[in-house]
Amino acid sequence: MNTPTITSDPINADPAELEKFSALASKWWDPTSEFKPLHAINPLRLEWIQSLAGSLTDKTIIDVGCGGGILSESMAAAGAKVTGIDLAQKSLTVAKLHGLESGIKVEYLKVAVEQIAQERTAQYDVVTCMEMLEHVPDPASIVNACAKLVKPGGWVFFSTLNRNMKSFMYAIIGAEYIMNLLPKGTHNYGSFIKPSELVSCARCAKLDLISMKGLEYNPLTAKYKLSNDTSVNYLIATRKCEE
Repeated sequence: MNTPTITSDPINADPAELEKFSALASKWWDPTSEFKPLHAINPLRLEWIQSLAGSLTDKTIIDVGCGGGILSESMAAAGAKVTGIDLAQKSLTVAKLHGLESGIKVEYLKVAVEQIAQERTAQYDVVTCMEMLEHVPDPASIVNACAKLVKPGGWVFFSTLNRNMKSFMYAIIGAEYIMNLLPKGTHNYGSFIKPSELVSCARCAKLDLISMKGLEYNPLTAKYKLSNDTSVNYLIATRKCEE
């Protein structure tokens, strides 16, 4: 695949959010760091993706908002040809360095999803966009770009946070201030997205909802699990309408 060209189009990103993750970049692959929850839930995410999309061997996948490459590497290790994109250069540098250490090949690019969607339209079997939509100014634009990247009949996976009082108490007060699972200020409640809003946005982008799961954390066992409770964290699986 060709490397996307640089454009001067406005970037759908919050500079403060990019700086937030850049400041933590060196800790991406430390399973005891602020990214411990991502390491803990990654096997669950990967298994769920495989349960729906099937074997990832030789599938083309783009991981939107890949950060330090935790999900990207696991999908590549499962046999996929993976491209990881992000706008935080420090995170991408860490992802590339870890790939050199692990020997797992992933194409990492600093590029906006809207831009690469113009140059690689309908080139991917699977698109993943995890824990990103709640950090950007225009989530609908991200959803539309993801839909543009995937082949007809291909899969697009999203995960984000529901917007209600329970999610505020659990994801912000609980996770950030009481249990210290995440750094304080990680999330902005006003940017959380209700499942109905995300599903409506996906349908407008010609993505059909196939499955929805909740992600629950048990503070007593310190374990995560997928469930039918979507009141806080949730994931949706969609497929691009056949043309």
